[in-house]
Amino acid sequence: MQQHGNTLRDGASRAVLLDSFGGPEVLALKDVPEPQAGDGQIRIRVSAAGLNPMDWFMTSDAETATRFGLSLPCGFGTDYAGAVDQVGAGASGYAVGDRVFGAALSRAVADHVVLDVKGTIASGIAHHTPDGVDDRTAATLAIAGSTASAALDVLDLGPDDTVLVGGAGGGVGVFAVQLARITGARVIGTGSPSSAEYLRSLGAEPVAYGEGLTDRVRDLGAGAVTAALDLHGTDTVHVARELGVPDDRICTIAGQVDGVPAANGANAAPDALENIARLVAAGRLRVPLAATYPVEDIRTAVELQAARHVRGKVVIDLRPQL
Repeated sequence: MQQHGNTLRDGASRAVLLDSFGGPEVLALKDVPEPQAGDGQIRIRVSAAGLNPMDWFMTSDAETATRFGLSLPCGFGTDYAGAVDQVGAGASGYAVGDRVFGAALSRAVADHVVLDVKGTIASGIAHHTPDGVDDRTAATLAIAGSTASAALDVLDLGPDDTVLVGGAGGGVGVFAVQLARITGARVIGTGSPSSAEYLRSLGAEPVAYGEGLTDRVRDLGAGAVTAALDLHGTDTVHVARELGVPDDRICTIAGQVDGVPAANGANAAPDALENIARLVAAGRLRVPLAATYPVEDIRTAVELQAARHVRGKVVIDLRPQL
């Protein structure tokens, strides 16, 4: 494929594809025909794509991929940001040049994404990017932001609450901690000892995870913990129960416990992402970027993100200048 600077030749496009399910080694950047927007659709020239654990989880093996409706050959990545560069007939609400961000399930790491304007978070959604939010940041919002928002809706926090957030330093935790603080709640966040300052920077009171967590939370002098959010598995659920938190004020996103509600991004309120983007634009919510990689380094980026030790989000650049 010929390229001139950062401009693709007519009819050319690139996408990260998988010909088999597996780890980062199966990811390949390939030349593909440039997709076209049909009736009721828009095409987005993607400038940045944010990575999430679900990206590599969904494509790790055939059984898991089937559960998410994926088949080979398959794209990769879900969060994106860019600009509309084609509008199909009947696709109202968007114009060429509009900056947008959103989700395109397992196909976001590509030069172009085509979406139905009446889509869902599963089929693909686009929201207008507010002024003051750059594309790299906008590309981190959809999955983690909507998941955190849905989980906090379950907990219905207020100024009288103290919430324990398990896995507070992860991609969803970045949003959950700050959104919980905006409600006025006190936030206790679990993480490794080395992440303490990072958690404080988000607004959480840090506490080390692992054996003895219940006693360490009590030792903080936090009073009654009234709610809990487990972003990693189920360990925080059991600690919350030991602390007297009722099941209906505990929420999970990655594990299931009988009697405890679970949440995912598909459950988020319709205006959740627009609200989060406005908070970012107003400087009330920040998204730490752990690393950015050119799309050619997709395997390295996924290896870093999948290691689960990054603080903040990992973003793929599909244009050198955003």
